[in-house]
Amino acid sequence: MKLRYWFAALLVSMLALTAAAQDDVPTTRDGAPDASKVMLTPVANGFVRPLLVTHAGDGTGWLYVVEQGGTIWLLIDGERQPTPFLDLSDRVSPEATQEGGYTERGLLGLAFAPDYADSGFFYVNYTDIGGNTVLARYARSADDPMTADPDPVSVLLTQQQPFPNHNGGHLAFGPDGYLYIGLGDGGSAGDPLEAGQDLETWLGKILRIDVSTELYTVPADNPFVGVDDAREEIWAFGLRNPWRFTFDRATGDLYIADVGQNQWEEVNFQPADSAGGENYGWNVYEASHPYSGASAPADMILPIAEYSHGEGVSISGGYVYRGSAVPDLVGAYLYGDFGTGVMWSAWRNPSMEWESGIFMDTPYSISSFGEDEAGELYLVDYGGTIYRFDAAS
Repeated sequence: MKLRYWFAALLVSMLALTAAAQDDVPTTRDGAPDASKVMLTPVANGFVRPLLVTHAGDGTGWLYVVEQGGTIWLLIDGERQPTPFLDLSDRVSPEATQEGGYTERGLLGLAFAPDYADSGFFYVNYTDIGGNTVLARYARSADDPMTADPDPVSVLLTQQQPFPNHNGGHLAFGPDGYLYIGLGDGGSAGDPLEAGQDLETWLGKILRIDVSTELYTVPADNPFVGVDDAREEIWAFGLRNPWRFTFDRATGDLYIADVGQNQWEEVNFQPADSAGGENYGWNVYEASHPYSGASAPADMILPIAEYSHGEGVSISGGYVYRGSAVPDLVGAYLYGDFGTGVMWSAWRNPSMEWESGIFMDTPYSISSFGEDEAGELYLVDYGGTIYRFDAAS
C-alpha cells in the first residue's frame, strides 16, 4: 500500500513538472547541431559487450553499465567498482555469455524505479536460459547500496520468444510513473507471425504497466483496456524491434528507434499528450515504405526520420539532449548505427517540421546511448568503452 500511495503522489508531481517544463523549454531548433563543437570523452572501458549506461535518479550521480552477458557494473566518478552491482550471468541465455559470435539475447534492459532512493527497487529485462523474455523486479541490498540482492523480488511477466532475434528488451519509466517495456516481433525475418499488427500478442509492441503493486496492474487509461481481442498492456504497436526508446526529460515526448528489415531504419515519435494506441506500421510498412504488400492501416503513423541500408544497418536510439555541457546540442535527438558508427541528429524546425541529418561519423559500434542525472549524454561502444559528450576544447 505504501508503494501504491507513493506512486500516486509521484504521478501527480511528475505530470505537473512535465507541464511546467513544456511551457519553458523550446521544442524546436533553428538548424542542425555542429559536430565540431562536440567531443567524445572516454569515461570508462574494459566492459564486455556493453548495451546500456544509465543512472538511478537517487542523487548519487552514480552510473550503471549493463553487459549483455548478464552483469551490471557500478561506476562512481568514472571508476568501476570491483564487485558487480548484480550478476545474472547464470540466468541469461548461454549465447550471451560465450565469447565470439553474435546474439540478440542476454540482459537487455534496466530501469530504476522513480522512488529508488527510498524503495531500492529496479527492473531488468533479459532472455533466460530457455530464450524467453523475463521482466523481473530486484532490490538494492539493505547492507550495501553498491550491490543488489541476487534473487528477484518478483517476476512480473514472461514472454515466449519463437525465434532467437528481435527480443527488444528496453525498459523506461515515463513521466506518468508507469513502466514502459519494448518487445520485438518475435524474430525470424519479415515478421512471419504477423505479430506487429496483432493486438492479441505482446510481440512487436511497447507495453505500459503500473508496477506499484506486488506484481503489476494495467493502467485504466491504457488504449486497449476493455477492447476485445487485444492485450490490455499494449501502449503502441506495429514495431519490428524497438532498440531503445526514450522520453524527452523536458517535454515528456517519446522517441522510438525501430530496427528495420533489410532496407530502412526508422525513428518514431509519440507526443507527450498522446493517449496511446499508435500503430507504427510494421510489417505492412518498413519505415515509410510499403513492405508486406497489404494496404496501409488507416491509423498508421509514419516515422519522423529514417535512413537506408546504404547508410547503415541497425539503428540504436538515443536521447534528446537536455544537458548543459554542450549548449549547441540542446533540443536535438541523437541516434546512431550499430554497424557503421554513423550518428544522426533529428529536430523540429521553427515551422514544426521534422529534419534530420548525419551528425558525426565515429569508429564505434554504437549499441546504445545514455543519460546521467544532470541530463548529460553518453555513447556506449559495444567494443567496451563508455564515452561522454563534452564541448570541444
